[in-house]
Amino acid sequence: MTVRGHRWFVEVWTVSTTGAGWQDADVLFPNADLDRIASGEIDLAFRTWTRPMHVAGGRQRTRIGVVEFTEVAKVDPAELTDEDARRAGTDLARLRAFLSRKDGDVYRVGVRFAGADERVALRAKRPGRRQVAEVLDRLAAMDRRSRRGPWTREHLELIEARPAELAETIAASIGREKKPFKADVRRLKELGLTESLPVGYRLSPRGRAVLEALRGL
Repeated sequence: MTVRGHRWFVEVWTVSTTGAGWQDADVLFPNADLDRIASGEIDLAFRTWTRPMHVAGGRQRTRIGVVEFTEVAKVDPAELTDEDARRAGTDLARLRAFLSRKDGDVYRVGVRFAGADERVALRAKRPGRRQVAEVLDRLAAMDRRSRRGPWTREHLELIEARPAELAETIAASIGREKKPFKADVRRLKELGLTESLPVGYRLSPRGRAVLEALRGL
């Protein structure tokens, strides 16, 4: 666990925060720690929360692939050991200092590398007709449920026309705030239609095929 001089990797995507499944980005890991999780060197994380933000069995997508939470339990920080700190990738003094920075209870979170992000392979392939039809049905359902009207094609076309551009800038061009815009793009990414870049996004091969189909409707 790196507690200073770190660079957080925050590309994690949400499906559920109340049960097992894909969960919110409340356990963020420095890039170096992600590599150590993948190798098995780190298998614990400790966080200070006002309420538990994850449950055992939850999963989080990261740069290295999928990280699974194997346990989530409240602990007494006074009872933390050198072994706990070692398994979290730090030493006990730094761990306690890190945990004391926020008010709340201390939670022990077991972590393990659970494999590659299946969306990487998904978005790299151009889908067949049946797959395109299935995606179009899902996009249509997302449009129907939207309070502000259809948006999926508009967002795909924006990303096609403005790759590697700041999300905030793209959102402002259509009168939206950055946060809800990025949430919608995450929904498209869940379908394998977009890819995140160091700045902004681009359409995946799968996304380009689906946009072509949308334009043909």
